[in-house]
Amino acid sequence: MNTRRLQWLLFAWFFVFPFLPLPPYWITIGNYIGLYAIVALGLVLLTGIGGLTSFGQAAFVGLGAYTTAYLSGVLGVSPWLGLPAGLLVSGLSAALIGSVTVRLSGHFLPLATIAWGLSLYYLFGTLEFLGKYDGLSGIPPLALFGLDLSAPEAMYGLIWLCLGGCLWLVLNLLDSRSGRAIRALASGRTMPEAMGVDTAQYKILIFVLAALMASLSGWLYAHLQRSVSATPFGLNMGIEYLFMAVVGGIGQVWGAILGAAVMTGLKSQLQDWLPRLFGSQGNFELVVFGVMIVLLLLWARQGLWPWLAGAWARWQPPAPLPLAPASAPAGYAGLARRSKPAPGSLLLDVDAARKAFGGLLAVKDMSFALRAGDVVGLIGPNGAGKSTMFNLLSGVLPPSGGAIRFCGERIDGLGARRIMELGIGRSFQHVHLLAQRSVLENVALGAHRRGHAGPLAAALHLERHEEARLLHLAAEQIRRCGLAEHMYTPAGSLALGQQRIVEIARALCSDPLLLLLDEPAAGLRLQEKQALAGLIRQLKAEGMAVLLVEHDMDFVMDLTDRLVVMEFGSKLAEGLPEVVRNDAAVLAAYLGGIE
Repeated sequence: MNTRRLQWLLFAWFFVFPFLPLPPYWITIGNYIGLYAIVALGLVLLTGIGGLTSFGQAAFVGLGAYTTAYLSGVLGVSPWLGLPAGLLVSGLSAALIGSVTVRLSGHFLPLATIAWGLSLYYLFGTLEFLGKYDGLSGIPPLALFGLDLSAPEAMYGLIWLCLGGCLWLVLNLLDSRSGRAIRALASGRTMPEAMGVDTAQYKILIFVLAALMASLSGWLYAHLQRSVSATPFGLNMGIEYLFMAVVGGIGQVWGAILGAAVMTGLKSQLQDWLPRLFGSQGNFELVVFGVMIVLLLLWARQGLWPWLAGAWARWQPPAPLPLAPASAPAGYAGLARRSKPAPGSLLLDVDAARKAFGGLLAVKDMSFALRAGDVVGLIGPNGAGKSTMFNLLSGVLPPSGGAIRFCGERIDGLGARRIMELGIGRSFQHVHLLAQRSVLENVALGAHRRGHAGPLAAALHLERHEEARLLHLAAEQIRRCGLAEHMYTPAGSLALGQQRIVEIARALCSDPLLLLLDEPAAGLRLQEKQALAGLIRQLKAEGMAVLLVEHDMDFVMDLTDRLVVMEFGSKLAEGLPEVVRNDAAVLAAYLGGIE
């Protein structure tokens, strides 16, 4: 949908805001909307996109505020030096806290953020040199080239300029190779690691980025208020920041501004009008405010921004698509490719591999080999251990015994990311795609390790040439797999069979030597199966080895060079398809008996 005009209209409105004939109080409200939106933007990146829930962002606001307050108000250092100092303190603290916190999952992660948020809050209130709960006052105002920025109108411009800069950096970051890796974090660890994404590194990255934005807000807050105390940096404010992100649209960058504006404006108006209606006794505004937020979320569960953008799109022309380069980018000489092994050379050697889950042996002393250019089928009844075997080969699970060698190097015990780098690509039995993102973006994720630009280059928009190369490569694989007309379609809207083909295209983007396909023909129609078989034969002709798990016996028998049959975690038979087809043990165990 075409929301770009709506986005900039929203932002332009807030820049025009201070020039309107409004009471000074509204300028103050606008200042706080900007401050809160900076923190909410970090939470959109951390929680809405990265999937890491945090209730402790207010503590990082406090770190930024107290650092500049102490340096400028107590030590007499320039207020402008308080900004990098606050960012440094907050960044190092976030890196230290995040290295422990982001390893947690489920409800343990938000509980941990509550714990360290409370710890920092009580630290602010008990340290003598920070003024305990009385805080620090006498913070000097900001001045730039002799211009005094102490007036609310002047601070308004600085606050919204900082917010605009943060928006630009975050939007650039998300529209890049690093952004695809960040979006993949919410889907869990298995798929991103199999695509070469260092999930631990990217989780810490977004944790630190959210903390840095909160620290920037704290620096601006301290010089706007000219005093700081512990109260605004407690758990209640941390929850309120998260509410702002949720109300605006937890996964929407522009929802951070909308959520901050709605929450701040609504709270201000309730505090003004409710005492007139119900008297000054009791905090009625908190009750009414809570009820209104619940009703709002029931009415727009994805937040206000998706609802507003949907309404806007009904009378706006469609947005131009973010097209992949139709031809190779200027200076494109092709991304580096792996050298293919000699046809028939040993590629994968599985020697007595086993996997135990407690007392259950899911894989028991499995041994088989693949050579360059082989297409091998791994078949067996449900529960035979085929998917577990795939997970051992791709590094999702560590083996309990035996040895697995790839190109002569032992890979048993290596992680999924390292195994992918060596040249093993895979699809999944249960599709793992970014449902709301386009097919092009999903497939480009498979080329993650073929790019080198880091998050800083992405945020500063300096990796466009490399990004064009990666998107061009992804588009080539999409066309190769027969999905050209769906290149810009959200992957989640495709049929299941087409989603499986998207996974194959994504795996091919990593330039694998061995491709592991887990039930690739499930959900495909006859013509689609024939096209898939043609693609696999083409890959075989190029020297790629393919190991596939499949229950469609006609598809497997016509396509594979050799079959390996599993039953109860062990190898039941191995050989040419026509030999395995007539094996009495296989017929009894898997193909339905002699009848």
